[in-house]
Order: sequence, then C-alpha cells, then structure tokens
Amino acid sequence: MQPKDLTPRDQRIDDALDTSGVRHRATFKQEWPLLLLLIFVWGALWQDFSIGNLLFGAILSIIIVNLFPLPPVVLPGRINLWYCLKLFIWFIGQVFAASVHVAWIAVVRGKKARSALIAVPLRTESDLIVMTVGHVLTLIPGSFVVDVDRSSSTLYLHYLDVNSDAEVEKARANIRDIERRLIMAIGSPDEYEAIKAEEGPDFSARRPSK
Repeated sequence: MQPKDLTPRDQRIDDALDTSGVRHRATFKQEWPLLLLLIFVWGALWQDFSIGNLLFGAILSIIIVNLFPLPPVVLPGRINLWYCLKLFIWFIGQVFAASVHVAWIAVVRGKKARSALIAVPLRTESDLIVMTVGHVLTLIPGSFVVDVDRSSSTLYLHYLDVNSDAEVEKARANIRDIERRLIMAIGSPDEYEAIKAEEGPDFSARRPSK
C-alpha cells in the first residue's frame, strides 16, 4: 500500500461543514450502520442479546446520535459476505484467546505485568474503518482505545502485557491485521485493491476473489 499522507484533511477537521458554516447532519441512510453497531456494542458490554435489552440499546443509540451528532460517514459501497464471516469467526476466537491470556496474567503475573500506550497510524482514510478497528480492539480483552487522531487516522491504545520494543511492534502488526481484515470485508474498492497489491501474488491463491 502506498505511504499514507499524514497531512490533515480539511474536510475531516472541519467536520463536514458546508460553505455557509453549517454542519451537515447525517441522514438515516447514512446512520443506520452506526446505530446497528451501537446496539451490538451495548449487547456485548452487558453480555445480553435478549430482545428487550437490544430494544433498550436501540433507544439509547437513537438518543446518542441525536444528542451528539457526528458528521456523515461515507459508506464504501462494498461488502464481501465471505470476509465478513471470516472476520466474525476470527473475532470470536480472539475474544476467547485474549480472555484466557488476561486471566493467566491476572493469576500468574499479577503486578509484574507491564502495559504500554501505543500509537498506531492506520493505512485507511475511512472514518468507518478507523471507528470499527477501535471498537474491535476495545471488545477484545487486553486493549482499549484512549484517543483517536482523525486527521492522520492514528489510534492511541492502552495495551496489556507489553515488555519490549519487539512486543510493541508485534502489537502494532496485530492492529494493522485487524484493519486489513476490515478492509477486506467492508473497505472501499480502492483500499481492497491496495491490500491485494500489498500482499503480493499469493493473494488470489489464499483468498477468494471479491
């Protein structure tokens, strides 16, 4: 993938203001993926996906998007169901493995465990991908997002059990792998093609065509 331009993007810093200085409001067509994600996060946080709890989460999600309106998030217009399924299965496996790892740290290492704050510049320029990477990381035990720089698509994370520079780089590689999986599933056609070029000639042999 080509080196990303880290200069601030005016349309993101200005929060999608129009020429009169009025902030654009997202339409329901633009916001429904965000609403679904918020409902899912609500259910995941409470570990309760019952109809009643999800309905309450839907009401809270509608209140949140109206009290704290975000600039419109441009959808990529592409979704690959196969990669979405692979992403979901991988995510469930990561949650289980990370839960076991965190439990092991708490029982065996205790106060000896070290953590770190890590800055990870992502390759994408999509607010949707940046946001989803942050949510995936927060839902996997052992890491959570503490800040986001929208102008450069940089995530700042608290990461558990990091003891060396090599482990910091490994953590960054894991986070960029999450970004790659999301781009494969819901990224724009341009980003998808960039991932294909980055992975080289073995891409088509290891993964189905889009």
